[in-house]
Amino acid sequence: MPELPEVETVARGLRAALLGRRLVAIPKLRASMFRGDDPAQLAGAEITAVLRAGKYLVLELRAPRARWQFMIHLGMTGQLLVTPPDTAPAPHTHAVFAFDDHRQLHFRDARRFGRLALALAPASGFAPTLHVASGREPLEITEPEFWELFRRRQSPIKNALMNQRLLRGLGNIYADESLYRAGIDPRARSVSRSRLEGLRRAIRAVLREAIAAGGSSISDYLDSSGEPGWFHLRHRVYGRTGEPCLRCRRPIRRIVLAGRSAHFCAHCQRR
Repeated sequence: MPELPEVETVARGLRAALLGRRLVAIPKLRASMFRGDDPAQLAGAEITAVLRAGKYLVLELRAPRARWQFMIHLGMTGQLLVTPPDTAPAPHTHAVFAFDDHRQLHFRDARRFGRLALALAPASGFAPTLHVASGREPLEITEPEFWELFRRRQSPIKNALMNQRLLRGLGNIYADESLYRAGIDPRARSVSRSRLEGLRRAIRAVLREAIAAGGSSISDYLDSSGEPGWFHLRHRVYGRTGEPCLRCRRPIRRIVLAGRSAHFCAHCQRR
């Protein structure tokens, strides 16, 4: 599933391409993947912002009589591609937005785990009916806030990091990579304040590096121009089961925690 760096990369591409553009037709949406208000109300609407909240994308649009928020969750295999004029939709295209410069935005999702939703925009924040994850943004959270979130957690730290009600945007890849850099075993349940601060800093560093690299293209992920990211070439533990640790040369291990994989070095990461 695309995580925060991949979604942020897509958001930046959409901002560059679509801000100020107007929809010239009612978006064509697959009904089974869409919920919310009638998309016919978006005809002629202008895109005024492209926002990211964790793994969620939200397009803000201004129509003649209302402001709207259109939420897109990429699911496991979703892609959002800005296409040249007259580009025929590829297989597994479930939404098409046509703009006044004749380009289109296509949402493709082979496994159909993605979600689309439309709601009136509130005065601030996101419309509750969009069900955008409520956790804190990892790139913005402060040291005291991070400590308060995690100091009493009884679950393994890896699972807590992926709880979208605590932090939004982290998944398997960047939780594994951050824990490795912080030297913390993913099974750890009691982590000191100083080590949690090291983890917070590691998360921010990993996410920023991954965004700069355009994300990790492991499965179907492409940016809004159809280009892959390359941060997967810098993974230190994720997907490297049995390969030597880059620090101690011992083999990277893979275990399962609450049904999710965790990759780590048992020598360099301690509980």
